Amino acid sequence: MSRIPIRIRLTLFFTLAMAVVLAAVGAFVYTRVASDLDRAFDKDLRARAQAVSALVRHGGSVRTTGTTDTFAEIATPDGRVVDATPQLRGAALLSASQLAEAATRPTFFHRSSIPGQDEAARMLAVPLSGRVLVVGTTREHHNDTLTSLQAAFLVGGPVALLLMSIGGYLLAGAALRPIEAMRRRASEISMSSLDEHLPVPPADDEVSRLGTTLNAMLERIEDGLARERRFVADASHELRTPLATLQAELELALRRSRTTQELESSIRSAAAETDRLSRIADDLLILARAEQGMLRLRPEPTDLVDLVKTVRARFEARAELEGRSVTVDANEAPVATVDRLRLEQALGNLVDNAFRHGQGPIRITAGGHNGTVELHVLDHGLGFPPEFREHAFEPFSRATPSGEGSGLGLAIVQTIAQAHDGTVGAALGRDGGADVWIRLPL
Repeated sequence: MSRIPIRIRLTLFFTLAMAVVLAAVGAFVYTRVASDLDRAFDKDLRARAQAVSALVRHGGSVRTTGTTDTFAEIATPDGRVVDATPQLRGAALLSASQLAEAATRPTFFHRSSIPGQDEAARMLAVPLSGRVLVVGTTREHHNDTLTSLQAAFLVGGPVALLLMSIGGYLLAGAALRPIEAMRRRASEISMSSLDEHLPVPPADDEVSRLGTTLNAMLERIEDGLARERRFVADASHELRTPLATLQAELELALRRSRTTQELESSIRSAAAETDRLSRIADDLLILARAEQGMLRLRPEPTDLVDLVKTVRARFEARAELEGRSVTVDANEAPVATVDRLRLEQALGNLVDNAFRHGQGPIRITAGGHNGTVELHVLDHGLGFPPEFREHAFEPFSRATPSGEGSGLGLAIVQTIAQAHDGTVGAALGRDGGADVWIRLPL
């Protein structure tokens, strides 16, 4: 069934539903018409019984009241026929028990056939001056009417069902036409033409909402591919500089005889560029894993005071070398369940960013706030330019085109924070400079 085209399936379902409806309507109409005919039948018998009774009371005979499909007779309670229409040939229509019942009240009876005619009949027996008057009529016209109605249903029903099926097929085609138009357009869209959109019908229905959803999906795919292309281009550009420097140092070292001091200087420079390449590769690997949902964490209860002090100790030598200081304000920091190594990496990137782009002393704070824990790194530099803050945590973003660094540090911070279901932010500090933070749920 699932391999049948949806248009055929809709038509078959519609046809089946209409067949059930037509059958139900036909049965209802047939039953209603039969009931109405029976009521009319009984009404005519009552009127005829009254007329024949009046005729008999005035000395008339029932012999003159019969027709080809009506009859009448008068019988005594013991079953003897006193008077009857000619086609009955004097035969009794009712049994003794039926006559006894009819002698007390008007009663309807049914017979499968009557003498002289091979037809079913409907009879009404009424008491009449100590005797019983029986009037009746055959059900030929009644049965003919129902037979004609049944034939009309048997002939007209299939024709109507066929016409409805054709209409259902055309209606299903019209309903699926916008989807077919989307399919044709989708088959024409390639990786280089994702900016094209699927046609959306103007009606606000399920099909238009499907088209809108698919167009939104295409936009997300286009944005994702654009980010991926930009990421690859930026990564290639970022890797090109240390590779070119490394190649130049090695070529210069091999070009002519060099002193031991010159060779050592070249090797040190090459080692520095190699270390830079290694850091960039590690950062790119983290971002790639996070993009694929493969950045695994090892959460454990962690004393944030100890974590912050560990990060400060890592930068003490650098701070002394540059004539700056790194202080910690984390006495009220709670214990949080985090991946300690990843969080140290993220906080270290913030401190490194403050050394690179900030000025003056650097302060690290940690504390709980409304069910979250916040780690702040503040400096006394110029801070982030307002137009750069919303892009600060994007890969390869720099405040100035010629800024130093790979532009991956803050992106790594955001990736680690999001892996912990947290957020990051940057603002201008109270005393000037940058205030960059990580907010994690407790």
